[in-house]
Amino acid sequence: MVFNKRIESNSSVILSNLIHFTSLDLILLSLFFYCILVKSAKEVTWTTTFAAINKEMKYILVTGGVISGIGKGVIASSIGTILKHCGLHVTSIKIDPYINIDAGTFSPFEHGEVFVLDDGGEVDLDLGNYERFLDVTLHRANNITTGKIYQQVIECERKGDYLGKTVQVVPHITDAIQEWVINVAKVPVTDDGKEPEVCIIELGGTIGDIEGMPFVEAFRQFQFRVSHESFCCVHVSLVPQPKSTGESKTKPTQASVKELRGSGLSPDLIVCRSEMPIIDEVKQKISNFCHVKPDRVICIHDCTSTYRVPLMLEEQGLIQFIGERLQLNIATPARPKKFMWKWRDLADRHDNVRKVVEIALVGKYTQLEDAYASVTKALQHSALFVNRRLNLSYIEATSLEEATKIENPVKYHQAWQILCRSDGVIVPGGFGKRGMEGKIAAVTWCRTTRKPFLGVCLGLQAAVIEFTRNVMNWKDANTTEIDPESPYPVVIDMPEHNSGQMGGTMRLGKRTTIFHGESILKKLYGNVGSIDERHRHRYEVNPEFVDKIEKAGLHFVGRDESETRMEIMELPVSTHPYFVATQYHPEYISRPLKPSPPYLGLLLAAVGKLQPYLNNAMASNTTSEDGENSDDDIVGILRRNISNVSLSATSTPVTPSHLSVKSPTVTD
Repeated sequence: MVFNKRIESNSSVILSNLIHFTSLDLILLSLFFYCILVKSAKEVTWTTTFAAINKEMKYILVTGGVISGIGKGVIASSIGTILKHCGLHVTSIKIDPYINIDAGTFSPFEHGEVFVLDDGGEVDLDLGNYERFLDVTLHRANNITTGKIYQQVIECERKGDYLGKTVQVVPHITDAIQEWVINVAKVPVTDDGKEPEVCIIELGGTIGDIEGMPFVEAFRQFQFRVSHESFCCVHVSLVPQPKSTGESKTKPTQASVKELRGSGLSPDLIVCRSEMPIIDEVKQKISNFCHVKPDRVICIHDCTSTYRVPLMLEEQGLIQFIGERLQLNIATPARPKKFMWKWRDLADRHDNVRKVVEIALVGKYTQLEDAYASVTKALQHSALFVNRRLNLSYIEATSLEEATKIENPVKYHQAWQILCRSDGVIVPGGFGKRGMEGKIAAVTWCRTTRKPFLGVCLGLQAAVIEFTRNVMNWKDANTTEIDPESPYPVVIDMPEHNSGQMGGTMRLGKRTTIFHGESILKKLYGNVGSIDERHRHRYEVNPEFVDKIEKAGLHFVGRDESETRMEIMELPVSTHPYFVATQYHPEYISRPLKPSPPYLGLLLAAVGKLQPYLNNAMASNTTSEDGENSDDDIVGILRRNISNVSLSATSTPVTPSHLSVKSPTVTD
């Protein structure tokens, strides 16, 4: 503006004396004005271009080498967590190279649990890590599979979108991958509706896998499609440390990086996964042979909890590297004293808590712990909130059945011993006949011994069957999934269930549950009228038997909006301290600082503090001599501090306010 006023002032002086100028003077004056205008235009263009570059989406590709399951998901989530604490909006994409359309039909024994999103997307369990770490709400499009990409390309070919051209992996498949990433990266994942600034992409599998090659080629092209300052590659590799020699072996990482570079991608940062910390000489060797600077080789060794990983990355200069490499506006040298203090507090409390709570999980996929990943996380969140270290025992449901007592009595009695010494029991979701009688036996034991019990999905159905058999004396009561001819089909398949097709035919995604009357779970949710939780089931309680079951003493205190689907089941407190089951999966939206209310209730009941919590009897906030909050104190703290608290300093929590619980206040 000052520059323009100066031009106007100078112009008026020149024009007032224009009559005295010669022809040569006029020519020189014209050239002078032309130069000024050109210079001004260039400055405006340069400034506009610079601003556009700064606003351009930043992409961080996380790849893995040597072995699968090395921890790429935790590394990707941790990078996103750090960036969110720096004030950036972050989203995540998980790429799974398998040909399946989604994870809905996977066996839990092969890939672990199927994680369900708000929109009903059945996705890889890594997206659960992203949501828990980043406190965001992802969508089904945030999970890319080979099946989805090929399905999209084939549909375009059938519609004639390619105008008769030969459809090939390059360019059609690779272009489809790039377009998918660009479009999904722009979708808001927080309640404030702001477009993300950074997109973290995890490429599943291992570099060199044949099924992942189209994706690697797509990103080889993608790095040139966007600017150099908008794309970087983080490679996670294993550095084995054989106990026989005790030294770190770098050859696997060298070979992995060589494979990656041979595919056209060069790592900007190498994250070395190892059992123990690696020394600087090993980092220098990896730097020399992998063509990266020594300070861009980071070690993440095995630690006490995944909460430590973001802190370890931050301590090794990740913020400075990302800020410089992607030209992000991050204040790297000096950060606030309380930077990531919630994460530090969480990690410290996880490591220092000494009292133990024993929980037994009765399921049918217990050979693979990842089959119940979200359940385990939700239990850990709640255990930490009640000041306990979780000791979770997995019990194979079939081991509790009478048939096992005959075939393998040792296994039978060991399973029952574990169940009987537990402080609380959870029966999670599942499908099929195997192990159902064992789950029902566990429910019977919990009900008759007043042991705290939580059933989830199939766990609710097992509890209803157990109650109708043993309390209402309907001995042949069953689910139509197991016995279609049962005279008492208390659990039936839903009308929309398509028995001819398995994928995507369940009741999926976020649904509303309305509370009816007073209940334990309603109090745990903050005495709200309704809640929104995620579902994944094909079978439900038969509404024809609901009235008779409730008259017998089992209450359905939560129902869907049509009031025909039973969502929450409870026994009265006068009958049992905590006998609760939900048709939905509350574990899917549990967060480290905002534990799921049903799981929190189970843990509070397991340590004998549920009623003080519900009655809000404890009001003191003191600390015992050993530095830990006492049992009574923690109840008072939890009850008093129900509020929206997020591990991410700038994000708006995606869970409803009635699900939010604030952690105990600590000082640096």
